[in-house]
Amino acid sequence: MPELPEVETIRLALVPHVVGRTFEHVEINDARLVRPFEPLAIAAELEGERVAALERRGKYLIVRFESGRVLLIHLRMTGSLRHAARGELDEDLHRRAVVKLDDGSDVAYRDVRRFGTWHLLEPEEVDDYLARRLGSEPLERTFTAKRLGERLAHRRAPVKAALLDQRTVAGLGNIYVDEALWRSQLHPLREAGALDAEELTRLTKAIRAALRAGIARQGASLRDYSQPDGRRGRAQERFRVYGREGEPCQRCGTPIDKIRVAGRGTWYCPNCQAQAATRSARRPSRSSRQSSV
Repeated sequence: MPELPEVETIRLALVPHVVGRTFEHVEINDARLVRPFEPLAIAAELEGERVAALERRGKYLIVRFESGRVLLIHLRMTGSLRHAARGELDEDLHRRAVVKLDDGSDVAYRDVRRFGTWHLLEPEEVDDYLARRLGSEPLERTFTAKRLGERLAHRRAPVKAALLDQRTVAGLGNIYVDEALWRSQLHPLREAGALDAEELTRLTKAIRAALRAGIARQGASLRDYSQPDGRRGRAQERFRVYGREGEPCQRCGTPIDKIRVAGRGTWYCPNCQAQAATRSARRPSRSSRQSSV
């Protein structure tokens, strides 16, 4: 958290407020946000920059300035942005930076866990920086089953782990990978490189559908994420598997199970996501676990 739908929701909400505006004053209160650089130095570099566009690449929010420079904002686990139209921000112990715009409004960055980053890049650095870290954009037309198959080819890792790798698909995280695997009826421990053409087609469509559903409901508010106006997202109200251990599968009625894959909690339906799972990939039944005690 936040993943692609949350970052895209933030971008859409902020575009009318920041594009065309100038960073009049910047205050960075947490050195971790811009390390290894000095907060005062980065703040001074940002002041006077005029925003030409606000974009997104994967989980990165991209602030493009008229100078050609780019500010990359990565929210990591608990970062979020707030917009105050009249510059009247509430007190917040977790506020790490504030940008005052030339119309008198404020954009504040808050981060409870302090893992988020701001990275100021020169024009010639941007494309290479992103290309080395990110794979295909899953909502663009260039994201196809063939292209996904090329990224997964020869990978023996579980498909869940492979999809969490941002170099495979940009913007996916734990929530929307689980949701996409449920939609495509693929077991999260299935070997990534073993998916056939039909399965890759299902998975590609499922990834798009899961992400679009998240964006349509303004992202998922499970802990710290909220929209720039403070409202919570509603995507969590319609999750098919994520966080629903023990609840009936909406497709077949089987109780949703939870396992760990790549160190992450993973929710799936043991019935309709069980095809092609190996014997070792399946979780032991309750009776077998009890009999071994």
